[in-house]
Amino acid sequence: MRDLVFIAFLFAMFALGSRRPFLLILTYAYIDIVSPQRLTYLLLNSVPISLIAFVSSVGAWLIFDDKSDTRLSRRHPLLLILLLYCFYTTTHADFPDSAGDKWSWVWKAIVFAMFLPLTLRTRLRIEALSLVMVLSAGAIIINGGLKTAMSGGGYGVLNLMGVSNNAGLYEGSIISTVAICIIPLILYLSHYGTIFPTDWRVKIFAWCFCLACLLIPIGTEARTGLICAAILAGMMFLHVKRKALIAVVGLFALVCTVPFLPSSFTSRMDTIGNYQGDQSASTRVQVWMWTIDYVKDHPLGGGFDAYRSNSFRYQTVQRTVEPNGNVDIEHVTVVDKARAYHSSYFEMLGEQGYFGLLLWLVLNLGTALQSYRIHRRYKNERDPDKKWIAPYALAMSQGHITYMIGSFFVGIAFQPFIFMLMALQIGLFTYVRRLETAGDWQPMLRRAARPVPLEA
Repeated sequence: MRDLVFIAFLFAMFALGSRRPFLLILTYAYIDIVSPQRLTYLLLNSVPISLIAFVSSVGAWLIFDDKSDTRLSRRHPLLLILLLYCFYTTTHADFPDSAGDKWSWVWKAIVFAMFLPLTLRTRLRIEALSLVMVLSAGAIIINGGLKTAMSGGGYGVLNLMGVSNNAGLYEGSIISTVAICIIPLILYLSHYGTIFPTDWRVKIFAWCFCLACLLIPIGTEARTGLICAAILAGMMFLHVKRKALIAVVGLFALVCTVPFLPSSFTSRMDTIGNYQGDQSASTRVQVWMWTIDYVKDHPLGGGFDAYRSNSFRYQTVQRTVEPNGNVDIEHVTVVDKARAYHSSYFEMLGEQGYFGLLLWLVLNLGTALQSYRIHRRYKNERDPDKKWIAPYALAMSQGHITYMIGSFFVGIAFQPFIFMLMALQIGLFTYVRRLETAGDWQPMLRRAARPVPLEA
């Protein structure tokens, strides 16, 4: 029955896309995020629906869509260089078979990130893609939030949407990072969205949605999510009014929440400050040290999944509290190999070398900074039709920075969802630049000083 529901839904989306080609782009975004073929038992597993949606969306845009307002940014050449460089490292990879498997989806993520900004010509399209991305991720997040509220979850046991394979957004640390980084976008859509009325019903759903996002790090017991939540809270606090009141309410809510947290969650969070006492954290440190040594001999990287050649020996410190109160400290020797990077920065360094890491940093940091510049420039805009630009840019920059923080502890350098967020920000910039060059309006700034320059 579930297979038939998914097939009917996708058939309806493709049918609507035949009349409104942009809907095919939204369909591909939904398929890439939710992966419905992994949620069905038989029918969709044998059909390459992701590739069909990808080709359909690009083809429909090339044939039917208006391209008079299409603009490129400086991010497009950087994305193209990254695509070509990844192809080069894949052809020279240490492990050609596994590198080829990863390349089979990485190229689509990069190409789609280059393609999306060309289609985002209006505010409605930007908002529609943002909404589809948030709700698609929400299908996973709300499911996990409900399970956490009812059972408490647990490390590696929170079965999201019935998918047991920890890949994509169904992996605990990845979905925790994504859940936290989309919170600003959820709040933006509930206050400034035009597709749904911003009434009390939408706002209640948005706040419940945000609660589900905060429950995901608890249910998955992902330390990455806790760190991301703390960083995002700090960034959002800088832009709220009545800071003292917000601080008191937030502290009170935190104090009331802690006693209800599962003991397994608090025990796992305690290992953040003591990585030697946790084998998982100790392994990450050893992999990062191995990667630094590896890239000294392979400055161009080893291609996708180069981590498979690592091997190391290290010691962990196990502390056991005895009944009499004494603490028994035991040093345990661990031998391990072929462990993943567990960090996007070291993932890029090990797989794509120094140049790949630099290119990835320029792309992500430059995009986040560009969005914040847009926020600064338009934050005092009084035109009701333009007031949405500044809060949207701020939400995107906060979400992107949260992703960059989470990337320190999880390997999501090529996660398609993040490339879509980058594409949204590029689309916002090209849209704003088109309005400015039309010469019919300029933002009203509080100070008469020269405006902050926007770079392509």
